[in-house]
Amino acid sequence: MPDLKPDDVTLVGSGSWATAMAMVLASNGRRVAWYIDRPEIYRHVRCYHQNPFYLTSVTLDPGLVIPLNNITEAVDASNIIILVTPATYLKAELEGLGDNKLGGKIVSSGIKGIVPGNNTVVGEYIHSIYGVPYEDIVIITGPSHAEEVSMEKLTYLTFASHDISHAGRVANLFSCRWIMTVISSDIFGVEYAAVMKNIYAIAAGIAHGLGYGDNFIAVLLANAAGELGRFVEALSPGQRDITDSPYLGDLLVTGYSQFSRNRNLGYMIGKGYSVRNALLEMNQVAEGYYASACINEVKRRTGSDIPIADTVYRILYMNSAPAKEMRILSKNLR
Repeated sequence: MPDLKPDDVTLVGSGSWATAMAMVLASNGRRVAWYIDRPEIYRHVRCYHQNPFYLTSVTLDPGLVIPLNNITEAVDASNIIILVTPATYLKAELEGLGDNKLGGKIVSSGIKGIVPGNNTVVGEYIHSIYGVPYEDIVIITGPSHAEEVSMEKLTYLTFASHDISHAGRVANLFSCRWIMTVISSDIFGVEYAAVMKNIYAIAAGIAHGLGYGDNFIAVLLANAAGELGRFVEALSPGQRDITDSPYLGDLLVTGYSQFSRNRNLGYMIGKGYSVRNALLEMNQVAEGYYASACINEVKRRTGSDIPIADTVYRILYMNSAPAKEMRILSKNLR
């Protein structure tokens, strides 16, 4: 790699969101070092400048997007690191990276999941394991689906950090004709909201698969918004408006969109698939599945009452019948 420039970026991850980010960053003239740990994707991007499995219609500028298969080399290539791998694989993706390798860098996360085992959101994990100050961590959240970003559909992204200048710096890398940027200091609130909305999207998908209509699903998601707000407040008290786009907006797009893998997972379960078979049918990771187990542990720290998330947990992990669980839940919504 040539000498570092202030706006160089390293991407870690090889899925849809990483591909869409590489496209946006390159369209803005940013140079991207893209760490890809899957050999078949790495080789294909290197030869054909396209991801063979995700957003296959996107062609990347080979002069700006440089695929790498060594994590240390990729991290050394830039001062801004953006993590976009599923949370369940984050430890493996960063394996072999020295404890001090992220020091002095801005570390951003576009991951909407929780790290299994540690039961922490990514910002907390990077802070505790790699010693990155919270001021150097930027959380990137939606509402957004990579598919629409790649189609240049108007999208609003929120960038949250304890250091507003760092959030603004990362936001500026993405700002373009179809990407509007919002700055926030609610680093914990937006990240936990992004985790919870995936669980609620599974609930919405289960309801749809069982034959419940839009009338019921609207009530379900309205109650989920209230539950999300109370849970996030218990975890991280602060000034926030739960109706803002990184909270309610992200919940709605994940609960209703055809592109929502979490909703699709729930839909298959509602239609009668076993959880195992539904997961096998998915060609992408549904973060809400793993988050459900982690949040079940996290809630013990707060004593929070999260009946919708609890319903999803029982269906996913306790083999409880979806129809029975949704019937019981429906009697307690308002």
